[in-house]
Amino acid sequence: MTQQMTAIMKKDLRSITSNKRMFSTLLVVPITLSVILPTIFILVFHFAPQTGGDFEQLLKLLPAPLTDGDLSQNVIYLLLNYIMPLYFLIIPIMAATVMSASSFVGEKEKQTLETLLYCPLSLKQIFRAKVLASFLLSMLVSGISFAAMVVVLETETMLITGSFVFPDAKWALILLLVSPAVSLIAITLIVRGSAKSQSVEDAQQRAVFLLLPVILLLVSQFTGVLFVSAWILLGLGLVCGLLAAWLLQKCMNGFQYETLLK
Repeated sequence: MTQQMTAIMKKDLRSITSNKRMFSTLLVVPITLSVILPTIFILVFHFAPQTGGDFEQLLKLLPAPLTDGDLSQNVIYLLLNYIMPLYFLIIPIMAATVMSASSFVGEKEKQTLETLLYCPLSLKQIFRAKVLASFLLSMLVSGISFAAMVVVLETETMLITGSFVFPDAKWALILLLVSPAVSLIAITLIVRGSAKSQSVEDAQQRAVFLLLPVILLLVSQFTGVLFVSAWILLGLGLVCGLLAAWLLQKCMNGFQYETLLK
């Protein structure tokens, strides 16, 4: 990576942190998904235990040794290790959308695109720098969100049940394989679409459709139609990783000046 590519990445990251509207948008979704929603689930179950029946179908799918313990701990375990991991496929996509949607169309709106194209970098390198900046931001947000979720959830669990419920091995697959791969796919497509868009809002609207497969996966998890296991996550991560590498290479090779200057 050259100094010029690093400079572009730093410029894009500063543009997000200095824009109050974008920065607040960047914080709202992760906080809601990683802290507020699980807290609501736990408090509702604790103060209205009769709603535990809603989880019975999902609890039956847990390994037998886990279903013999305290019901509250089982529900929290289900929430932490089977439902929350899928939220961390949504968080990096939403975080990356904030920056990647404005990657090129934002340069057009600020009338800095021509200056960017005059820098001593090939178009492929500029594209790669834009993708990497959004990818780093999405991974940073995911990491901070995970840390905040664990601290809040473990504190609430300790206060309610008197013991901790720890994350299992699926989290390693989510944070280190599946989430980065899914995020890179989304970022590559959004940055490519940003070059063709006429406004940031237009690019963001296109990006929403990338969330539909994740939302369907989350719904299937809630309804018990598909219970995501470590093997499913491993297979999904490998497939998405290969697809991300292929898409990034294809988009970089097919990126032309004519696309930007339309």
